[in-house]
Amino acid sequence: MPGGSVTTGAGVGANAPKVPSLLFNDSAKKPLRNKWAGIAMTAFSAFGGILFGYDTGVINGVKVMEPWLRRFGDELDSKGNFVLSSSRESLVVSILSAGTFLGALLGAPVADYIGRKWGIIFATLVFCFGVALEVGSNSVGIALLVVGRVFAGLGVGLVSCLVPMYQSECSPKWIRGAIVSGYQWAITIGLLIAAVINDATKDRTDRSSWQIPIAVEFIWAFALAAGMFFLPESPRWFIMRGRDAEAAKSLGRLTGLSSNDPGLLADLDEIKINLEAEKALSSNSYVDCFRSTDNKILFRTLSGIFLHAWQQLTGINFIFYYGTTFFQNSGIRNSFLITIATSIVNVFMTLPGMWGVERFGCRRLLLVGAAGMSFCEFIVAIVGVTESLSPSFAFISPSSHPHGAPLRGNWLWNFGIGYATPYLVNKKAGSAGLESKVFFVWGSTCAAAFVFTWFCIPETKGLSLEEIDDMYREVYPWQSSVSWHAANLNRRRHAIGDTRDEDNSRDGVEEKERV
Repeated sequence: MPGGSVTTGAGVGANAPKVPSLLFNDSAKKPLRNKWAGIAMTAFSAFGGILFGYDTGVINGVKVMEPWLRRFGDELDSKGNFVLSSSRESLVVSILSAGTFLGALLGAPVADYIGRKWGIIFATLVFCFGVALEVGSNSVGIALLVVGRVFAGLGVGLVSCLVPMYQSECSPKWIRGAIVSGYQWAITIGLLIAAVINDATKDRTDRSSWQIPIAVEFIWAFALAAGMFFLPESPRWFIMRGRDAEAAKSLGRLTGLSSNDPGLLADLDEIKINLEAEKALSSNSYVDCFRSTDNKILFRTLSGIFLHAWQQLTGINFIFYYGTTFFQNSGIRNSFLITIATSIVNVFMTLPGMWGVERFGCRRLLLVGAAGMSFCEFIVAIVGVTESLSPSFAFISPSSHPHGAPLRGNWLWNFGIGYATPYLVNKKAGSAGLESKVFFVWGSTCAAAFVFTWFCIPETKGLSLEEIDDMYREVYPWQSSVSWHAANLNRRRHAIGDTRDEDNSRDGVEEKERV
């Protein structure tokens, strides 16, 4: 479907027959004269994750700084200090996700029209326009700040779609998973940098306290745009446009091979075959995703939608959007330092997830992550209700952050959760005033996510698309981890053995005929 989801080269095109490839084949000796150049170039695009994470985390600290509250606060507390009402806090925080949702929708069409490389550069320009409006909003007011966050979100949404697309189309297959996972890790690094810079400027008494952290976003955008300017365009996009010579040149830059190298030409042929296979499926519509078929397409579509919903309902975004405010209201002396601590935990706990997804599979990690977060969040809620909160409890939730993938529906859920949270937590008129008791909600949703994963999410590790189709037809998701995988492995071994026996038999007949 044009403008559909991002493919990784192992997606729709995996159904097509493959041309033997010397370049990216796992079993082949990689004849890359300059393989690290291609890896470095595609890994650099993960810098977009820093931009994404920083923009997500910066508002967490900015909105509790006194100079920012003096300018944009709309209520007074009992001490006469400016504070945010629940409605304004919801608007300022969640409006970014409204922009990112629109950006994610536009990402694929933009990528198809102007290319992946120039699409990312265009996204940074949109992002910078939004940041400029935010920085200049001091003289205008909340309206300009909100508009600026919409445009910044639009840029972030484009980046969140285009960067993984560029990585998956340009990186070698044998390291593609690690490179694309690096984008997620870069997001956590961006969150950490935002927390550190917020802490560094929080004690300033003028508007620079909040303008500096926001203005720093120009640096990340400029670095990403400048780097992308020198990177090659996706060979896949050139082939889509019928520009085969430029595709060969681009792939040559990524691999260090000449444009007439047999391995490089084989990979170009493989890309063409995959594109033809996708075109053959392009007659399908979005409505077909919600039709009940033997392949359980409806069940698979709804599973994907609700998996992202549960991810947003784990409560992790509460920490990164409202954590500093929550820690401050809980009586923690330096809430900014606790935010830094949670961000550090998030950075380092993402690494085991990146490694474990290939080692243990997604289903097992989802189950362990949901169970761990549920347990920890119930502890936070119980302690918060029974006694005063101490800084040590702030470390619990982010350490179990299981995953994150910014898809279109994901941003819509992100907006909804971001908007509703102040009304759940704040102890103000018109709000529920749950405070730390909100972790009972997040703990319960994590428990529900565990049940959902157990019954609805199968293990697909190491399976081709054809095998995934067979698995959905033959077994339930909770049977996929052990029994079906073992049976499928035996079936494949028998198939290979039958093929070898047939080949040996044919060779014997031919030998007798020659005699």
